[in-house]
Amino acid sequence: MSEQPHEPVPSPDRLASSLRTTVGALVRATRSYDRLASIPATVLDLLDRQGPMTTAGLAAGRGVRHQTMAATVKELTEAGFLSVGADPADARKKLLALTPEGTSALEADRRDRVHLLALTIADSLDEDEQRLLAQALPVLDRVAERIARSGPTADRSPVTGAW
Repeated sequence: MSEQPHEPVPSPDRLASSLRTTVGALVRATRSYDRLASIPATVLDLLDRQGPMTTAGLAAGRGVRHQTMAATVKELTEAGFLSVGADPADARKKLLALTPEGTSALEADRRDRVHLLALTIADSLDEDEQRLLAQALPVLDRVAERIARSGPTADRSPVTGAW
């Protein structure tokens, strides 16, 4: 019995380019079903993952100017998704935190995205492809973890404008 010839391993640059394109398309496709717009959702997600923060901390975390973040924070506060309280470490600063309504809106979008992905996987992938996808996820997790640990390599000056 003859062995099947192995395909050559693609270069890391080619893999990286394809991965970025594919993951970006997946994120954009699922995000199009979200109830929350992407900028407010990103702010709510950051607060959910990192806890209460100041407007300056949110701006730094997203790489935008303070004024840009302040406008988003104002909208989210007026919508009832954020609460504003005093910073126990510095009374001059205000800490922003998710309200139950903000948490609920964020969780609803997350649930909807998971449901959409689950339906799409069930409808478009056969069992072997689902197993292959399951095997790829830990590899993708390792890539993401490594990038997160190494931190940004370029100077991330705040962008101008409204994102």
